[in-house]
This record gives sequence, C-alpha cells and structure tokens, in this order.
Amino acid sequence: MYLFSVEGGDGSGKGLATKIVAEILEKDFAFSSVEVTGEPRREHPLGRLAIDSVRRKKMSPEQEAGLFAADRLDHSHGWILPRLKEGRAVVSERNVHSSLVYQGIVGGLGVERVAHLNSASLIPDLCIWVDCDPKIAISRIRNETLRGLSNKEEYFETTKLQKKIRSGYKKLLSGQIHIPVPFDMGAVVGPIVNEGSVKEFRREIIQVVRAFMHSRPNPVNVDMESVDQYMLRKLVKISSGQSRLREIGLKPPKNNSEWLGGNPPWKTLQISQKSHERAISVSSMEKTPNLPKNTLNHSITSICGTLSLLHAANVSELRSALGPVRCVSERHTQRILKFLNSNAGWIFQHRSLIGKDAPRSQLKDEFFSFGMLSLAIWPFRKAIRKWQLANPKTHIRFCLGQLVRSEKHASDVSDSLSRISIIGSGSSAPNPSNEEELLEWWLGKN
Repeated sequence: MYLFSVEGGDGSGKGLATKIVAEILEKDFAFSSVEVTGEPRREHPLGRLAIDSVRRKKMSPEQEAGLFAADRLDHSHGWILPRLKEGRAVVSERNVHSSLVYQGIVGGLGVERVAHLNSASLIPDLCIWVDCDPKIAISRIRNETLRGLSNKEEYFETTKLQKKIRSGYKKLLSGQIHIPVPFDMGAVVGPIVNEGSVKEFRREIIQVVRAFMHSRPNPVNVDMESVDQYMLRKLVKISSGQSRLREIGLKPPKNNSEWLGGNPPWKTLQISQKSHERAISVSSMEKTPNLPKNTLNHSITSICGTLSLLHAANVSELRSALGPVRCVSERHTQRILKFLNSNAGWIFQHRSLIGKDAPRSQLKDEFFSFGMLSLAIWPFRKAIRKWQLANPKTHIRFCLGQLVRSEKHASDVSDSLSRISIIGSGSSAPNPSNEEELLEWWLGKN
C-alpha cells in the first residue's frame, strides 16, 4: 500500500537503511508482505541500458535521464503498483529523487525537466534521506565487498563528484530547491546521518518509520478503500474454503450467507453497543485506560470484523489478516482480545492441548453478526459515531438515513455497497445496489 524510498549518495548506507526499513515494516505492521527493490534495475534490460549510458558517457544528459525514466516507469506500473494494490509495502533503494539529483542537479538538466520525464511514475509515500561525509562514502565504495556487489567505483569514483551529489540531495530534500509536481506529494525525512554506530543509525530509521505509520497517512499511489476491499475478497475466499471440521473447544464456523441472524443492521449495532457499554461500565479503567468507548472504534471494528471472516485465529494470524488499512498494533490487539474475552464475553479463546501455541480467538455466535456488519459499514463508522454524539436522544435506526440524505457521504455509500457485494447482505434478500436500497437494508425492509 505504501512505497518507501531510501535516498542518498553512493556509499551513504542506503542498502543497510533499506534492510532496516523492511525489517521494521515486517515486524510491526500488518502488510500482506514487504517487498524490497531498487533502481535502476540491474537485472532488467531497461535498467542495464540506463547504467551503461552513464558508464560509457556517449549520450546527452537528456538521453540518459530518458533511459532512467523508462526503467522507472516500467518498474512503477509493471512491478510496484500491482503489489501496492494488494496491500503490500514496497521499499525501494533509490527512486525518482535520485534522478532529480543525479540528472537534474548534478547533470545540469534541471529538476523540472527530469520531473516531466518521470511524471507518469509512482510517487514515494515516504522518502528517507541518508547522508554521510563523502570521504566516508568513497572509503565504503572502495571496500572490496561493496565494490564487488555494485561496481560503482568505476563511474562514481571521485570525492569531488560525491560532494556534488551530497550537495544536490541537500538542496532538493531540505527544501532549498522545490521538489517539482507531482513528486512534492510524498513525505521526506532526513538527513539521517550514517557516520556513527549501526545501532544509532538503526534507531533513527525505526523512529522515522514508526512515526510515519502511526500517523495513518492516505497512500499516494493507491486508494485505501480499494486495498481493503482486495483484502476482504481474499479473506472471503479463504473463509469459504476453510474446513468445516470442529476445532477442539470451538464451535464450527458460522454460515456467512445470513450473518444478520434476522435482525436489521441498526438493531445489530444497537445490541453490540449496549453490550459494550455494560462491559466498559464494570471494567477497571485504571487497569485498562485505552479501551475504546464505542464499538465503531477502529480497533474494535477491525478485530471483530476480521475475526468474523477468519472464524478462529491467534494474534499473529489475526494481524496478518487485518491488512494495512485495518491494522492494529500487536500490543493493542492483545489488549482488545483480552477485553473481549474476559470482560465483554464476545469471544471464545482456546489453547491447543499439544505444544505451547498462542491461544486462538473466535467470535461467539451472538456477536458474529456485528463483526460482519462492522466490515459492511466500515466507511460510515466515523460519521455514525459523530452523529451519535450530536444526536444522543435520536434512535439509531434514523442515523444512516440522515447521513445519506445530507449528500455528504456519496463515497461512503458507494464503498459500503461494494463491501456488501463482497460479504453479502446478511439475509436472503439480494444485495443493495443503490442509495435507497442501502437504506432499506439498514432498516430491514428488504
């Protein structure tokens, strides 16, 4: 879902930084997978043409920039974008900012011209700028291991050139030179100086990545809702193919086709919210200060909704299935599961009799419908919570009608209809296909 790029001069430590970024994304966040790549692509014909143009020095700066742009365009749309759409993270050692510096500033072509050549390429969501003294960089380039892997010394060998490259990055990424449209849309952090210990370098990069992810930014290159719907289709497919054998101590998976259990959606939401309020009222808030007060909170809807499709899962399996949109930290996931099991009584928890496996959680029958509903109305959850606060004495069945008819939630309507087409209407009635049918579904009239 997010494209991360690592930038800096040759020998600055981009390779190590790329590895650290990938490691922290895999460890702490719920992407489908984390893919590592780099530019120019040495294993691809277009990338090799770009590299050879620099080595041979027989082309004009614009021709060189055009070859790098061609490699990047093919890489962007043929390899990176399909992965972003599947909820993956991609970490690229070098991306468009390299061309802006190497060809645009150092090569003298101009950043505007280079940006124009690359204008159809993807935009890094976060660019991490790694910096170090050129003398240290040259020493690393001449190191046998690095030289054997990259062969950079033969065409980026002088301290003078490294100083120009470092200056170019400073001008571009510190704001002295404006990053041209559309590449000004992504975030840039740095410089992260790589002249001390690996431990210090690692710590700074981890802090940067966590701060970015915890801010929950909208991805630049893909639609967040489309990513989550892809993840839902994947979960539904897995769920429909699961074995119906009973797990020890757990009931068999529910039938997803009529998950509302005969209640209208508003009633299902009302029941779950009253149950949640009772559980909160008897819980010690001193011991559990971060418990959500509303069932439509991100973590409650994420966890219950995902469990409704997984049927039973341990924390690791659950977080993997949450995906990047419904992502909840591991610590908070454990906290919510404990509350749902011990305080709310919404889930079963079962530990295998063999070995020391983590406990597996499964929604109880009476809250299975809320889990599915939370996925269906996910786009409306913030608006519903806001409406409830503004209309404490108005019955919740009127909520969706007032929101829809305000004409401020057209995208939420469209997204909820798409979600229901994936998970079903929850009853024997056909899936709603327009605004009025969505309201009839909400009221239980269809």
